[in-house]
Amino acid sequence: MAGYSFLQGAVVLLAAGLINRLLGFFYQIAMIRLIGPEGVGLFNMVFPIYIMVLVLATAGIPLAIAKLVAEEAARNNMRGAYRIFKLSLVMLVFTSMFFTLLLILGAPFLKGYVFPNPKVYYCFLCLIPGITIVSLCSAFRGFFQGLQQMTPTAVTQTIEQLVRVAAGLTIAYFLLPFGIEYAAVGLSLGVVTGELTGFILMLRIYRTRRPVLGTQTPAVIRLRDILTRIFNLVVPVTLTRFVATALMSLQAILIPKRLTVAGMSLAQATSAYGQFIGIAEALLFIPGVVTMALATALVPAMSDAMALNNPHLIRNRILDALRLTVQVGLPAAFVFLLLAEELCGVLFGYQQAGVSLRIMALAGPFLYLQQATTGILQGIGRADIPFKNLVLSSLFCLGGIYYLTAMPQLGIKGSALAVGAGYVIMAVLNMFTLFQLTGFQFDFRENIFKPLVSAIGMSLAITYLKNTMPEYGAGVGATLFVCLLIGGIIYILLMLLTGGFNEEDKKKFKAIFWF
Repeated sequence: MAGYSFLQGAVVLLAAGLINRLLGFFYQIAMIRLIGPEGVGLFNMVFPIYIMVLVLATAGIPLAIAKLVAEEAARNNMRGAYRIFKLSLVMLVFTSMFFTLLLILGAPFLKGYVFPNPKVYYCFLCLIPGITIVSLCSAFRGFFQGLQQMTPTAVTQTIEQLVRVAAGLTIAYFLLPFGIEYAAVGLSLGVVTGELTGFILMLRIYRTRRPVLGTQTPAVIRLRDILTRIFNLVVPVTLTRFVATALMSLQAILIPKRLTVAGMSLAQATSAYGQFIGIAEALLFIPGVVTMALATALVPAMSDAMALNNPHLIRNRILDALRLTVQVGLPAAFVFLLLAEELCGVLFGYQQAGVSLRIMALAGPFLYLQQATTGILQGIGRADIPFKNLVLSSLFCLGGIYYLTAMPQLGIKGSALAVGAGYVIMAVLNMFTLFQLTGFQFDFRENIFKPLVSAIGMSLAITYLKNTMPEYGAGVGATLFVCLLIGGIIYILLMLLTGGFNEEDKKKFKAIFWF
């Protein structure tokens, strides 16, 4: 059973991720219907900047904690693991306080020169306390992840999301009569309230669940060695995450501005961006709950395998992660391709957002591969590679947004094309480098062809139901539900018939859930 601890941890995170994604999905629907795409667009203009500063404040330290604690735990040196954790926590206290103060002082400058819409100012100010809260909580999550105990992270994230949804919608509802910009403030207050609740719960879990030190004589780790190991990982991870969040921030600024060049008013551009980020991308990221759970579990799991010098275990974990990513990503792409307008219309009330979703649908599997391979590469100590690949793909993406979005015949569709291309480029670069470094071989017939055939079979069934059900008086909502249900069942059956789920998969599935 121990051999499946990585997948067990991933399943715990996946279960929490599914709950959080469902809550977040409900939140997105409720936000769109309560304050409209313009209000969601206002919030999403400042949220990427908040995330970008949060990346700088945490500086990749939580990931370093997870990786280094996993290495020391594999060597049975818990005293060394605790020393790494406590030193990292002190570092996070200083960096989070510094960036909190910097944001408070720099907010007027951002309002005057960065934000594309001045209405977002108070929305941004309300997010600032979250910098310190999230930074400190992330240290504790990294500690438990390093021990491959994913339950504390899963529980706190779920409670955090519950509070965020309840508080955000409640406050936004009461502030809406004062204007859209104040309703967006309610969303920011909901974010910070949820984060504070999650942190308080994490402190309680740490007090009651942290491992007790044994009596064994620990290997002595010098302070200089700890700092060297932390910074060797922190620098490339921070750069990677900074580029990713900077890309989100630039998109939030660039897309509305280029839409105005294409002929839209500022309000229309904000609404179109809100539909793109709040509906199309929200749907595209739903299957990513699987790969994000894998990516989080992969860093300590790969570090553990590296510390044990076990190449066979490394290759098995890579195979597990990539197989699951493909098995989820391919059918999701076909669903988004065939049911884009129905999903956007039934769930959000804005069918026109389906155009962007359909354009990005085929790039979805590459997005999920990008997330999984980034976790693998960081886990084997090559965090520099995702950074370099992200820089290249981001430059291409931003160039595409700048030129394509401003074309009146494309508009927001140009943004969708550019963003989708960015996902494809980074995934291909990550996969190519991963194969070179590990010598890992990915069997095309077993791992891609069979899921692809099963997804095509599912697509034929969905197309038939989509075309024939309205003839019998079925509404759009009923048709969508039946297509998703029957399509999912057919995909699973075809995977079993074609051997897409092999005997090893079934054994691992049993091992994961009987623990």
